[in-house]
Amino acid sequence: MTRKKVQLAYIINDSARKAAFRKRTKGLLKKASELSTLCGIEACVIIYGPYDAQPEVWPSFAAAQHVLSEFKKMPKMDQSQKMMTQENFLRQRIAKANQQLKRQCRDNREKETTQVMFQCLAEQGLENLNMMDLTDLKWLLEQNLKDIDKRIDMLTKASHSQGFATTIAMPEVMLKNGEKVQAKSPDREASLETVQRQLLIKDLMHPREHVELGSLLPLRDNNPTTFFP
Repeated sequence: MTRKKVQLAYIINDSARKAAFRKRTKGLLKKASELSTLCGIEACVIIYGPYDAQPEVWPSFAAAQHVLSEFKKMPKMDQSQKMMTQENFLRQRIAKANQQLKRQCRDNREKETTQVMFQCLAEQGLENLNMMDLTDLKWLLEQNLKDIDKRIDMLTKASHSQGFATTIAMPEVMLKNGEKVQAKSPDREASLETVQRQLLIKDLMHPREHVELGSLLPLRDNNPTTFFP
């Protein structure tokens, strides 16, 4: 059974808030003890709560005073190196969430544009696309063409390094004087490159995981700003 996700918000109910305070204080002290034992470090915990007249100190007042005195001996720069206020912590979390959202929006946009590209290859037209959709589609097609050219160059170099050559049987031609000669063969490298390009374009038009849509989708609003760089 999976644990229920706790909502990080102020607990309004007094009894529930007090129970949560006791439970989490106990858990925090346990984690501090495990950290100190497993890693062999000096640590202390001081908790000021609204339910006790005196703060709760772990492991003891003397040990806590020793840790704090050692901390104060450090240079000011080292003391504040990894310090973080609640506001800074929330700002950091928000910035990270915004980056994740931006990355996810970019991935979704690229998938939408890829689907439209396959629809266009199936001759469904471009009438429902606005300026931004067309610009993004152009960018995606250029990226795919670059990948195809790189793949062709790699295959061509690999075939040359292995001494591979395609052999095309050419028909004989009868001259007027009755002599038979072999017809000239086309350029082998150009023929091989053409075949490779056709195969790669075929793979592009028929991907392994392709979700067809019923009609051509307008991807976003009419904002002329491009989504991709």
